[in-house]
Amino acid sequence: MNPAQASQSIATLSSREIYRNHWMRVREDQILRSNGMPGIYGVVEKDDAAIILPIDGGRIWLVEQFRYTIQERALELPQGGWEMEAVDPEELARGELKEELGLHAASMTHLGTLWIAYGFCRQRQHVFLATGLTPIEREPDPEEHDLIVRSVPIAEFEEMMVSGRIRDNCTLSAWGLYRMWQARQV
Repeated sequence: MNPAQASQSIATLSSREIYRNHWMRVREDQILRSNGMPGIYGVVEKDDAAIILPIDGGRIWLVEQFRYTIQERALELPQGGWEMEAVDPEELARGELKEELGLHAASMTHLGTLWIAYGFCRQRQHVFLATGLTPIEREPDPEEHDLIVRSVPIAEFEEMMVSGRIRDNCTLSAWGLYRMWQARQV
């Protein structure tokens, strides 16, 4: 038995897909816990995504858009996926930077990979620092028709997170990862 199997406390008895669209798949698994208790797990599966920290001259670029699930506009770092199983993470990050902000980065630094809400969702998000930014033509997706691009000083961005103006967990996690990476560069 390998270490991963030894550490598993839940066995999958059966699995069935109950919903699928272009962006996600939902499955329901019948499970058995190591204590003998049966149960059900609902899992949302999504392809990999990227989140980008576009920083230039003491400023960071953000997007504001309507988020249907919470029924309000949200301010966050540019992020997204292409609904494709096999995609190069840096290519994805560069594509999202172009789509959402109309920017090209001379340098992309991979800071890490995070799981997004793994209590119910199986989706990874690759975190990239984008620097050496130059404007190019923006190519938004149809869903991004109401996207507003903002550039703010880093101190203001941090204050927005502390005050609760920015509440996106992916943005806060990416910023924490960036700050840890930054501290190790000295």
